[in-house]
Amino acid sequence: MTWWLWLGDGYLDVGVLLMAVALDAVLPEPPSVLHPVVWMGRLTSLLEQFSPRSGRVLPFLAGVSIAIVVPSVFGGAVWWLALGLREFGSVAYILGTAVLLKTTFTVKGLSRAALKTGRALESGDLEEARQNLKSLVSRDTKTLTAPLMASAAVESVAENITDSYIGPWLAFGLLGLPGAFGYRALNTLDSMLGYHGCYEYLGKASARLDDLANLVAARLSALLMVVAGAMMRLPVGQGWERMWKEHNKTESPNAGWTMSTMAGLLGVALEKPEHYRLGEGLREPVPGDIRRAVMVNYAASVPGVMVTAGLLMARQMLAN
Repeated sequence: MTWWLWLGDGYLDVGVLLMAVALDAVLPEPPSVLHPVVWMGRLTSLLEQFSPRSGRVLPFLAGVSIAIVVPSVFGGAVWWLALGLREFGSVAYILGTAVLLKTTFTVKGLSRAALKTGRALESGDLEEARQNLKSLVSRDTKTLTAPLMASAAVESVAENITDSYIGPWLAFGLLGLPGAFGYRALNTLDSMLGYHGCYEYLGKASARLDDLANLVAARLSALLMVVAGAMMRLPVGQGWERMWKEHNKTESPNAGWTMSTMAGLLGVALEKPEHYRLGEGLREPVPGDIRRAVMVNYAASVPGVMVTAGLLMARQMLAN
């Protein structure tokens, strides 16, 4: 058994990637009962219920175990599935693996919620905008002004370029389908456990591993956004400058890269009160900026697919 059987076939996986992107464009998300990310959440919840909460060492060790078990379970499961699909031929492998890969990313998913927020703001319905915004951000939306709600939506679109598709694609390009599922599992763990408070030590390993998984992906995403900005004739020089000067203003070591780039490309200030303000000196965002941010999101996916396909081809050449 050669080593590429673990990673998959690079040539076929280019077809898998393109098919998965096409499926994401035309199909809705699968129902919860069939969605692997939902299963990841259920397994995480089950393991969390049996994990210690008091003290530091035991919760931390339990968190390390969870951070190893959940990605390993799902990464191993899809490896066996993909290996089985290979027995039915290339077409079955491409179609079946594309369906699996599609569940680990979305280009359009959060953009729809962001656009709903933008439409509500444009119509002056702040309460509806606040309700829509709750699906995008975890911050309290009750006291946010219209510019701050527009800012939050733009920030969410920018940050999720990494989480929603560039991160899983990069993991797929480097480590095949198991890598994409491992990435999504870590991302799910971070969203469920990687917070302060009662999960301070239980979620520490998940949060740090998620930061590590996005270390390259976030920076690549920012560069792809600059390319997207050039495609859209946005001020790429300003985007580049804000990226380098302001990427370290956020608590997250990764989120600031894409958010500061978006601030520069759109020429707006993005602010989370009492936490950070990116694009200092630029104008306040308006609802139309949400639509422009979504267009940057879509445009960045084009070079993103090309980079991922290049990684898959390079992986195949190294295997031969």
